[in-house]
Amino acid sequence: MNNFDKALGNHIIVEYYNCDTEVLKKHEYIEEIMNLAAKDMGATIIESVFHMFNPLGVSGAIIITESHLTIHTWPEHNYAAVDLFTCGNLDPWIGFDSLKRFLKASSYDAKVIKRGLFKNIERA
Repeated sequence: MNNFDKALGNHIIVEYYNCDTEVLKKHEYIEEIMNLAAKDMGATIIESVFHMFNPLGVSGAIIITESHLTIHTWPEHNYAAVDLFTCGNLDPWIGFDSLKRFLKASSYDAKVIKRGLFKNIERA
């Protein structure tokens, strides 16, 4: 990768489809697997905040020294929306793989956004 493509961070926006409905309903389990995904990447966890909606769904954020991971689940649709934003040398794809396995997702869409492109920062 040349300096033109380098960035401060990598942000993966993931749509996990056909997830296990029961997994998506479990507030404590969702928080646990999000923390495990952060640890699998080697991230330093600062804080973990999660909320259970009535009647269904969980939203949460893991704040890490290297940025953040977030999730929102729709158990009634077997769907989870996840952001994995990492800076430094962390590989967000490791967290992606962990969550795909834990959520038992059979398919996904993922978009990668380079955040803080050096070529643009150096111009400013």
